Amino acid sequence: MHGIRKTLFIVILLMGLLTFFYTDLEFWSKTSAQILRIGPFHNENGTPCTCQKTAPANQFVPKDELDDLQKRRAEEFRQHQIRKGKENDVLILAPANTPLQYPIRGFRVTPMNKTLIPDVNSQVTVLIKAFLRYKELRVLIDSIRRLYPKIKIIVADDSLNPEKVVGDNVEQYIMPPAQGWFAGRNLAVSQVTTKYFLWVDDDFVFLNETRIESFVNIMEAAPELDVVGGQVEGNQFFFKLQYEEGSSEEGGCITRVTRTHAPLPGFDGCFFADGVVNYFLGRTEAVRRVGFDPFLKRVAHTEFFVDGLGDLLVVTCKGLKIGHQKHGPTNKYGSFRHPPKSDSEAKITHHFFKNHLKCIKY
Repeated sequence: MHGIRKTLFIVILLMGLLTFFYTDLEFWSKTSAQILRIGPFHNENGTPCTCQKTAPANQFVPKDELDDLQKRRAEEFRQHQIRKGKENDVLILAPANTPLQYPIRGFRVTPMNKTLIPDVNSQVTVLIKAFLRYKELRVLIDSIRRLYPKIKIIVADDSLNPEKVVGDNVEQYIMPPAQGWFAGRNLAVSQVTTKYFLWVDDDFVFLNETRIESFVNIMEAAPELDVVGGQVEGNQFFFKLQYEEGSSEEGGCITRVTRTHAPLPGFDGCFFADGVVNYFLGRTEAVRRVGFDPFLKRVAHTEFFVDGLGDLLVVTCKGLKIGHQKHGPTNKYGSFRHPPKSDSEAKITHHFFKNHLKCIKY
């Protein structure tokens, strides 16, 4: 009798469950949608992000082009998410009650242990983007040679009237005139054959305390790192990029703030960041993977780190210092260094389309 009652109970329970599943159409429709949905726009919240008193990027698009650009932008974004397989991505973040709140990746470091570093000449190439300032460029190269007589130097030069730069193990690549900052960076990085490169501006100068080995020590001890930033005299420029996803139609919002993430374990004065100053050691393979957008000719730096957000692991370190030459401005150089407002507006329009942003605030 007990066995019969037990069997009857199981039958009734199964019938009840089947009745629920077959009659609850909403349950089945939700489940089907979750199984069959393969398109990108999976943010069902749809809440627009806030531009924080910053003009929306689409206001710089000519009105007669906006509708067409919006359609092409949406299609580009759809294809991008399909290529990246975003539906299957799971971003693991540190818990909100910890000070980290940063995408977690595998990270190994042995604090306070010495690391055997190969000759720095075989590990690092110095890269310079030159434009018009040959006097400062030659001072920089002389200062490098004083400390590193054999290290390879690559110069990408888009000056209007190029002058030959001579020296042992110096490669000068002449570009068409005024091709721009990021085009020159791409050219220089494309010629690197070493594991790392050190980026310097053409008006920097190596000081007695400038030590490339210090950068390499950090990179070799923490092989997950892609970029290590230093400081230009007293300027240790760094920033975080705060991203608000926003709605899939309007796009997200990015705000650049002067902050860092968590400290780098085992290295005092080093902190994770999203972007650093124009003096940094880059892992060649990783930086090539991100690249420098040649559309950006004059007003650009943060944009490289925007493109590398989520791909590049970046730190900024105090004490890795280089000097900055003092020189008077020249009218010809200044006209390129400080372009008209239309250049900045074109850059915002570019962000609107390429990075699917509603706005960006620097």
